[in-house]
Amino acid sequence: MAEILLFHHVQGLTPGIVAFADELRAAGHTVRTPDLFDRRTFPTLEEGMAYAKTVGFGTILDRGVAEAEALEADIVYAGFSMGVMPAQKLAQTRTGAKGAVLVDACFPVTEFGDRWPDGVPVQVHGMDADPEFADGGDLDAARDLVQSTEHAELFLYPGNVHLFADSSLPSHDQAATELTIGRVLDFLSRLG
Repeated sequence: MAEILLFHHVQGLTPGIVAFADELRAAGHTVRTPDLFDRRTFPTLEEGMAYAKTVGFGTILDRGVAEAEALEADIVYAGFSMGVMPAQKLAQTRTGAKGAVLVDACFPVTEFGDRWPDGVPVQVHGMDADPEFADGGDLDAARDLVQSTEHAELFLYPGNVHLFADSSLPSHDQAATELTIGRVLDFLSRLG
């Protein structure tokens, strides 16, 4: 079973993120869900983004990276939207990373290094018409990632919402979430 460090999105550590983590826990995996917002959650993406800008994305990234310091290196890093930032950085830069799961976002590999690390599998999940993902450069970054390594998978779901896999938000898409969870569990089972 895998150990996973899962980072929340810009609306905070919502009940929907905890529910997603619980699905992975129910399959026997250990999932840590650090709260990078000090118990703050926000009802809208805009309010969460305003808070994140006030705190600073660099500070949020540093908080996420610090969460990994006390953990073994051979873990899976996962993130939703803003949480992809520390997840992807750790997967790319921390020696021994076991894998990465990136939902609703993907940064260009060059953001955290010169290439994706050899032997580190990664999945990217997003909606094909989500303005944040499809039009914000994330989809292009995910496609580039898939082209750069044989260890990357990109899964696109029909729809135009962001944060589709958070069951506590109005943007939740049950069918896409179930498919994502199934694909993530399959991914984790292949890690050994």
